[in-house]
Amino acid sequence: MKRLLLLLFVALLPWVAEADRKGGDVPSGKALLRLEEHVHNFGDVPHRGGELVYEFRFTNSGTAPLVLTRVVTTCSCLKAHFNRRPVAPGESAGIRIVYEPHKSEPGVFNKVIQIYSNSAEGREVITVQGNALESEKVKVKADKVKIKN
Repeated sequence: MKRLLLLLFVALLPWVAEADRKGGDVPSGKALLRLEEHVHNFGDVPHRGGELVYEFRFTNSGTAPLVLTRVVTTCSCLKAHFNRRPVAPGESAGIRIVYEPHKSEPGVFNKVIQIYSNSAEGREVITVQGNALESEKVKVKADKVKIKN
């Protein structure tokens, strides 16, 4: 029985070592997009207010330049702006998201944005959410939300 367990351990050792190596290491010569956060909550916002703007920051944690190829939004009420220039290893950049609540129904919103790049991990997903209220008495946190009229 001990011999069988030892044989099984020896047989699986290369597979376990390979799986462990892949888990934490960046593949050589690959870009790696690392977002600071995946979700931003605007909170309660006026439905008839202006645009809500937020920038998702990311770093290229890989060893090759990172190139964002496209950023796909889920509706016409949401726009994404990003630089198409390569982001060098160790450098940071951002994806600016603009949400126009008046183009959607009032109430709770949860909008998904897909990021496509040459990152070793492939597609990334970020989300903006909040609650668009009809009331004129909505308090907006000035440090988190910029409203343009």
